[in-house]
Amino acid sequence: MKRNATAVWNGSIKEGAGKITTQSKVLDNAQYSFKTRFEDGVGTNPEELVAAAHAGCFTMQLSAFIGEAGHTIESIETKCDIDFQNGSIVGSHLTVTAKIPGLENESFQELVTKAEKNCPISKLLNTAITSEATLA
Repeated sequence: MKRNATAVWNGSIKEGAGKITTQSKVLDNAQYSFKTRFEDGVGTNPEELVAAAHAGCFTMQLSAFIGEAGHTIESIETKCDIDFQNGSIVGSHLTVTAKIPGLENESFQELVTKAEKNCPISKLLNTAITSEATLA
């Protein structure tokens, strides 16, 4: 399986702007620019997209591990904070809240750690990955 996205950029780094389109068209000419990356402009940015990818991938992987452990998931919500400093992504922090009837916290924490280490986006990122997880 291969997936793709396309970025088009016009102009200089500070005055220019770009558009990102994903294969699925969920993002279709989504605007990004210097302001959306480093200031408060309207549009997306690469770090936000990495955060979305990591949150989504991790949550799916955690769901698989919880299901394999024989539990039924009511809900899992994951927020991913990407730490971008001096031109590098230096960390990804996952904040997880889940409703899983009958799952003990210790087992849940083990499954979170396992998913954190094994989701494909975690494996792709060359950075520190941390998490905090709460059963609701």
